[in-house]
Amino acid sequence: MLASRARAFANRVFTCKNLFVSDSPQSFSRHAEKLIADLRRIPDETPDRMRKRPTRELASLVEDLLVKHQIGRDSPEQTIRDNWAEIVGPANAHYSHAAQIDARGRLTVLASHAVVRNELFLHRKLIAEKIRKLKGCSHVRDLSIRAG
Repeated sequence: MLASRARAFANRVFTCKNLFVSDSPQSFSRHAEKLIADLRRIPDETPDRMRKRPTRELASLVEDLLVKHQIGRDSPEQTIRDNWAEIVGPANAHYSHAAQIDARGRLTVLASHAVVRNELFLHRKLIAEKIRKLKGCSHVRDLSIRAG
């Protein structure tokens, strides 16, 4: 009888031990961490709106930023800027430059002279065709010509 009670007690302790012991550390909710900090009388200086995120390797973060901002890679805007004088002619290229391509495929061109702006506006379809022939620029559909 005593041995069976001892075995039952050992089984309960073993089961409870398995419930509370884990290989990975448990994280508490923000509210629970504040309560623990108050109980231990440790000042809690973390901002209320701070989100805790899992730790990531620096190499993967840097690679994500390089891809996002196209650092060290050829961008369509840079290809257009490199060939801008051949696309619009050297006289018009002197007073204008390609700024950026938006999500709809519209290239924003900034022109500093009204005559050049009008010239680019009149030839925008021809300019768009020349741009689409460049490598990586086939998604450019239209030009938006602005003063600048």
